[in-house]
Amino acid sequence: MQRALEQAYAALAEDEVPVGAVVVAGGRLLAEGRNRTRSWRDPTGHAELIAVRRAAERRRDWRLLDATVYVTLEPCAMCAGALVLARVRRLVFATPDPKTGMCGSLGCIVQDPRLNHRVRMTMGVLADEAAELLRGFFRSRRG
Repeated sequence: MQRALEQAYAALAEDEVPVGAVVVAGGRLLAEGRNRTRSWRDPTGHAELIAVRRAAERRRDWRLLDATVYVTLEPCAMCAGALVLARVRRLVFATPDPKTGMCGSLGCIVQDPRLNHRVRMTMGVLADEAAELLRGFFRSRRG
């Protein structure tokens, strides 16, 4: 999670919403990403999607069956759906997102029994630091 936080700080330095993600498998870092929605002008430029895409490219396989995704903020519906479609084994996220989070806050796509794959979840790892980073970013936006 520390590496995901480093990516979140890098996003902050680029005036992006400070969210970072990493994909790990077999004790090895496969890929990392940070939010790029503003700089790429792309609504799909979320940290999780970028990291999962890069991991799949590196693996040359869209299935990430043995992978764990660490992300600093609870994934939204789009990102949660991508984790299911990529067959990610485990999700670890720092802080909940009560406005758009779909891994427990508003619903739970990654563990929906109607879907063909469920992702194991761990919540709250380095939550205070991740939440404060986000609060500070949005506080500065409100002026």
